[in-house]
Amino acid sequence: MTQPLYPEPTAALARKRRELAPEPLQAFKAFSAAVFAEGALPAQTKQLIAVAVAHVTQCPYCIKGHTAEALRHGASEQQVMEAIWVAAEMRAGGAYAHSALALDAMQQHAHPGEGA
Repeated sequence: MTQPLYPEPTAALARKRRELAPEPLQAFKAFSAAVFAEGALPAQTKQLIAVAVAHVTQCPYCIKGHTAEALRHGASEQQVMEAIWVAAEMRAGGAYAHSALALDAMQQHAHPGEGA
């Protein structure tokens, strides 16, 4: 049987992280709690944002965890899927917007010295 690309999160992995760097872990957990607390944005909205960002960063652990948290905070499956579509559009839009760099490089290649 092959080794999975992403290991399942386990108590042993959590314990090892805590043993290797307890202070940064404690600070990260406090930061995370502060970020996802109710504020100007409701916790549900923050979790939906996190679902979208997790899809852009392509973190499988974040996708699973924040999807579960969004649902736990009352988000519907449709809201989760819409957040994922927002992420898809933004990722595609970023590629399109950055085509300006390629177009500029093509212009520089075709006409060296122009625009410098």
